[in-house]
Amino acid sequence: MDYAGLIWTLERIYTFMIIGYTLLSWLPNARESFVGQLLAKVVEPYLTPFRRIIPPIGGMLDISPIVALIALQFVAAGIIAVIGFFL
Repeated sequence: MDYAGLIWTLERIYTFMIIGYTLLSWLPNARESFVGQLLAKVVEPYLTPFRRIIPPIGGMLDISPIVALIALQFVAAGIIAVIGFFL
């Protein structure tokens, strides 16, 4: 089984979910829709720690999703490296 491919695929899916959730913030009332609420349940638990650490720039620009995406890529690469070491 190709564990690296599976991990990268899951990382890509979660990345697109974070990007979609972030883009929904630009549309009025989009986060209250079914898709917005579903994405919030999946993405908010991951984004919340980053939002606590990184305050919005100028009170409006939230860069925490960008930092969260970078961290997600590092974690995925780390997991693949560890699995590759043991397999």
